[in-house]
This record gives sequence, structure tokens and C-alpha cells, in this order.
Amino acid sequence: MKGIDTNVLVRYLVMDDEEQAKTASACIKKIADNGELCFISVIVLCELIWVLESAYEFPKNEIAGAVDKILATKQFEIESRDVVRFAVNDYREGKGDFADYVIGRKNRLIGCEFTFTFDRSLKAHDCFMLLR
Repeated sequence: MKGIDTNVLVRYLVMDDEEQAKTASACIKKIADNGELCFISVIVLCELIWVLESAYEFPKNEIAGAVDKILATKQFEIESRDVVRFAVNDYREGKGDFADYVIGRKNRLIGCEFTFTFDRSLKAHDCFMLLR
């Protein structure tokens, strides 16, 4: 298994730099051709979504769709796949940031009843308890 950094994943998905996009695609293809998996950590996905939102201004539905495709790609091994799947659905439907939903879902998975937050955008989600 080989790890993939955010910048490689961004180039692979966005293809805004032709040379780096080719290199990223070739790297991922070579890993897959060798029968290995490309490991994508939760942190990389959080960074990816932040970059797609802030630098590229992609709409939330496109970003969520891209993460769905990453989750469905057999060459990618996703850290905490189920957490990511729930978090991307929360992100798609909610008002919070993807990273916040990952935090809430990971905390729930380890047994937290909820996660305290001051973030009002998360007040309607059952993984969070709003502090006032």
C-alpha cells in the first residue's frame, strides 16, 4: 500500500496543472497496476475538501460527489471508510464543515454521546451539543 498526499489527489481530480495531473495519474495507475492500494487518510480528505471549497470554489454537491467517487474507487483504501461515508452525507445535507462532521462521527464511533461545540451550524446534528 502507498499513501497519497492531498496535493497529489487534488491534481488527480482537478487536473488544473497538466504536468502534475499526468504525474499524479501515472503514479496512481502504477500503484494499481502493481496490485497495491492507494491509502487516503481522513486528514487528506479534510484538506481536499477545504482546498476544493476555498481555492476552487466548487459547490458542496460537486465536492460530496467527488468524495463518493473516491469511496467507490477500488484502488483507494480509505481510512475510517464508514466514518467518511457518514460524514460526507452529513456534509452534503448539513450546514457544517466536512472536518466537523468527521470529528463528530469519529467521536461517536469511540463511544462519545456527543461532541461539545460552539459552532451554531452544527446545532441540529445529533453528534453535537451546542454550548452557549
